[in-house]
Amino acid sequence: MDGMGWPGDTSPSAHLDTFARDNLPQRDAWPEMRFDLPELHYPARLNAAAALLDAQVAAGRGGHPAVVSDFETLTYAELRGRAAQIAAVLVRDLGLVPGNRVLLRSANTAWMVAAHFGVWMAGGIVVATMPLLRVKELRQVLRKARVSHALCDARLAGELRFAATDAPDPLRLVLWGDGELEGLCARHAADSAPCDTAADDVCLIGFTSGTTSEPKGTMHFHRDLLAVCDTYARHVLRPEPSDVFVGSPPLAFTFGLGGSVLFPFRVGATSVLLERASPEDLLRAIERHRATVCFTAPTAWREMAAKAGGFDLSSLRNCVSAGEALPAPVFEAWRAATGLKLLDGIGATEMLHIFIAAPEEAVLPGSTGIPVPGFRARVLGPDGKEAPRGTPGRLAVQGPTGCRYLADPRQADYVQGGWNITGDTYVQDAEGYFWYQARSDDMIVSAGYNIAGPEVEAALMTHPAVLECGVVGAPDAERGQIVKAYVVPRADVPPGAALVRSLQDHVKAAIAPYKYPRAVEFVEALPRTQTGKLRRAALREMAAAGARR
Repeated sequence: MDGMGWPGDTSPSAHLDTFARDNLPQRDAWPEMRFDLPELHYPARLNAAAALLDAQVAAGRGGHPAVVSDFETLTYAELRGRAAQIAAVLVRDLGLVPGNRVLLRSANTAWMVAAHFGVWMAGGIVVATMPLLRVKELRQVLRKARVSHALCDARLAGELRFAATDAPDPLRLVLWGDGELEGLCARHAADSAPCDTAADDVCLIGFTSGTTSEPKGTMHFHRDLLAVCDTYARHVLRPEPSDVFVGSPPLAFTFGLGGSVLFPFRVGATSVLLERASPEDLLRAIERHRATVCFTAPTAWREMAAKAGGFDLSSLRNCVSAGEALPAPVFEAWRAATGLKLLDGIGATEMLHIFIAAPEEAVLPGSTGIPVPGFRARVLGPDGKEAPRGTPGRLAVQGPTGCRYLADPRQADYVQGGWNITGDTYVQDAEGYFWYQARSDDMIVSAGYNIAGPEVEAALMTHPAVLECGVVGAPDAERGQIVKAYVVPRADVPPGAALVRSLQDHVKAAIAPYKYPRAVEFVEALPRTQTGKLRRAALREMAAAGARR
């Protein structure tokens, strides 16, 4: 079933402010949208708040805990009531009309979750922002999304107020945590009805990290929020109402929105919200709340594996890793520590959540997995056609979600021939499993050999002296590029020439010798994004600067 003929496309939009719809890409620039599963055939009129909150209250789960934090616990009925009050504040006090963009700024708290649902109930569009964003980045978001309203934790208001001083539109800003939003909510009954939105009305603009250029706004519909629940969550995680979810990703990161809100709420489960989510914080929360599903990045799983013996983790059943490639040594370390497999997966802000993964019984260590039911994927060769199995190429994906950038010419880079081109290099094996090689711009070409940096990293990580590492190509007059490793050694290991030789010999013994790092530099820490991803672009800049010296 092709999205170009999806019945919701004929349903009139509820948006009086048509900015989002006016700034969608032209339809011929969209990827092919697929709704092959019966559960993806949504009604033409759909509001995500009603589908995720009202549905649980109507099913008799109003008294079940929806969100748990260090400060408060809200049942589904209580959360629904707070969201309804926020919707009333937005519409009656702040003049929001359907289609207005509302910036949200907070750590992972119950108010942040309620704010998402309040905006959706009012027919607005959520523009969530990471707590660590600074004035420059907030200005980019305010300008690009033409934000009219903002709800913000009072502790994070300073940078936002400053960023708003030269925003193109006046910003109606209300804070919580200082009593302002709380007081406004208290004046309204908790009975607002959700706006009668179309299933394909935009409800979320998620911004990419923008580490190398201006961030891109990715536009998602009400139906998209349900689609990721009814594909990845339903067929891979298989959550139950008794589950307790916990994770580290911020709600402004779509990985976090899915794992801490959409997936648990689709089945009426409970979400534990952590304002601080270090690996040790996660371990404590799992033990304290008897969490059954945990979402975090490979870097955290590695640290948690080393400390797992000090905590009771017996409640866990699903451990999800995404955000960057999962090294095999991390998989094995976690399994050795807990007896549990890590469920690797690849997603993208453009696709909203994970589209390749394997359920627990089908996991192959080292492989990302297979296409999630509802999605299809292939590896493309240089000619744009499907590459033979076992041959590296560009990953291409189609499904019920897909890239629709907000007024951005880079749409033509991400969507080609109806496929989402994720920017990753993969190999698909004869059994259909996908094996990550590198980001397409991270492949190292040295003396004619193609070398994937993550493969070298995985080999280095099996050396007992290595705490962390990142591998990139460094310019070289003779070879074009050489493999360069940036290594954080363990605290009790002295860096030096002897360790360099040991690491090089170790890699030569583990993988093809030509892939060994010809240059090794020891560092105290690796550059990472706010979501924990290794910033290889920063390492490439360091390598280029080092080559010029």
